[in-house]
Amino acid sequence: MDASFRKTNGETGIQESMYLEELSNTTQVVSCIFSLKEEVGALAKTLRLFEEKGINLTHIESRPSRLNKEDYEFFINVDATCSKELDEVIASLKTQISGHVHELSRNKAKDTVPWFPRDIQDLDRFANQILSYGSELDSDHPGFTDPVYRVRRKEFADIAYNYRHGQVIPKVEYTKEEKATWGTVFRELKTLYPTHACREHNHVFPLLEKYCGYREDNIPQLEDISRFLQSCTGFRLRPVAGLLSSRDFLAGLAFRVFHSTQYIRHSSKPMYTPEPDICHELLGHVPLFADPRFAQFSQEIGLASLGAPDEYIEKLATVYWFTVEFGLCKQGSEIKAYGAGLLSSFGELQYCLTNKPEIQPFEPEKTALQTYPITEFQPIYFVAESFEGAKEKVRKFAATIPRPFSVRYNPYTHSIEVLDSMQQLKNLADSINGEMGILSNALKKME
Repeated sequence: MDASFRKTNGETGIQESMYLEELSNTTQVVSCIFSLKEEVGALAKTLRLFEEKGINLTHIESRPSRLNKEDYEFFINVDATCSKELDEVIASLKTQISGHVHELSRNKAKDTVPWFPRDIQDLDRFANQILSYGSELDSDHPGFTDPVYRVRRKEFADIAYNYRHGQVIPKVEYTKEEKATWGTVFRELKTLYPTHACREHNHVFPLLEKYCGYREDNIPQLEDISRFLQSCTGFRLRPVAGLLSSRDFLAGLAFRVFHSTQYIRHSSKPMYTPEPDICHELLGHVPLFADPRFAQFSQEIGLASLGAPDEYIEKLATVYWFTVEFGLCKQGSEIKAYGAGLLSSFGELQYCLTNKPEIQPFEPEKTALQTYPITEFQPIYFVAESFEGAKEKVRKFAATIPRPFSVRYNPYTHSIEVLDSMQQLKNLADSINGEMGILSNALKKME
């Protein structure tokens, strides 16, 4: 659940270490990762470079490289006061070793790459770093003065805080009042979907009713939906207590993980919510994540965010806002809604397809610069020709992001591969060559 959304609307093998560690209480630390071939004296020779420059290593750990079986990867922390000397050592490493070298930091030092998760388990590290809401409510929240609702919100927050990747998402026993609120939203929105929602949404929705318990009198469970999505596109849900930063939320999408709330809006205003809730997540987002093309499009935005500078995170969050949240698309001669903010808002779902708002074609370079309100209906919407076309446009836009590498998601290991060496590119080429062989063989059998 992205912090930009505040809407008013009617393995076996070696265990991978968590080595890309951001030490929140030791901000004067610079981190670096490099790889070495498994040779006698290789590490000693490398460490001598640091010693010669008087650099104090405060932490070091290693693991076998999963990219090259002949290499080991080393992660180190050094005192930030040695940053100048570290620059010289990094330059020497790049010329003297055959592997890769990265400086990694969340501090905004020049030429450093912001930390990003490399393994799906790394999402555990920031999933609880919410910016607002959770069990705490603003004074203008409909449930602020309701002690029962506030206690209930804490129960939902505790589920999210205690959840770790790989666990079964705990089942929630929703109250009669909560089910009634869900039922009101479900019933009203379902009347609009046949005429206002995109065909992908309308194709999946009956499947959710059949397999995931989508009913007017029942609030579906995240675990059931997550299993369904994984069988369709590999997407999965993860409970979250509140709003994440844009960088953290988008990073989840790179792994095909959607951070979803479990709580529901206050019963006094069933057609209003100042924050994303389970109605928004399950009615707006979930159906499209079961569509392969939309799932790939969403993941492309997430992959583009990894290691991106802050100013580009803001641009990507804006692209996300005008697509995944409030996007329109062409289908035949008509325009339909596919954004979750529209598909979960009875009022705005009707409004967006009238002649009142301005409609523009989706072009990421322009869309990323568009300002938008967060407490009222959008004055401007962007229309995609197709999810496939939008995905290719996002890929081209991502290529303009200044970062010294490309990334690729490995669906077998649920990890991010950083493509910044010839060996990694060779591995990728081998993989593609294998897939092309399968394609060629299949085409021959169809002749």
